Amino acid sequence: MSESTTVARPYAKAAFDFAVEHKTVEYWQDMLTFAARVTYDESIISLLSGALAPETMAKIFIAAYGDQLSEPAQNFIRVMAENNRLLVFPEVLAQFIQLRDSLESTVDVEICSAMPLNDQQKKKIAVVMEKQLSRKVKLNCKIDSSVIAGVIIRAGDMVIDGSVGDRLRRLSDVLQS
Repeated sequence: MSESTTVARPYAKAAFDFAVEHKTVEYWQDMLTFAARVTYDESIISLLSGALAPETMAKIFIAAYGDQLSEPAQNFIRVMAENNRLLVFPEVLAQFIQLRDSLESTVDVEICSAMPLNDQQKKKIAVVMEKQLSRKVKLNCKIDSSVIAGVIIRAGDMVIDGSVGDRLRRLSDVLQS
């Protein structure tokens, strides 16, 4: 486990607990997403190295978001700035999303196919995956020209390769042995 993961955990948990309590999970995820994007900006990265006082960095983050930032979110940014933790916003976001998915009992399922799937195919895959994973699934469909036919499904560490390319590879392995 990396240091940023360990450092980010209490911030993600605090933000998530507050968001759940106040029924503002979507708002907080959007805010954390924006803050994470700000930390990827080249000019901001150089400033976060300690060139500016924490109060100034907090003001920059708050100003970048605009006037839609709630008071609790502003306070959250100030606390992270005071503790020199603004660079871990991407990890805070990742852990926040994991907590949200766990609460909602959902899992992201990526489907790669050569052609776009129709609604009926997506629904069929969703039903099978929900049954297999015992959770609600959130489908993310991608077109991948390297998939000859069929689909490749990924959910966390699980990969189901139902593509023709995989079948041909297995057939080739059998014939070579």
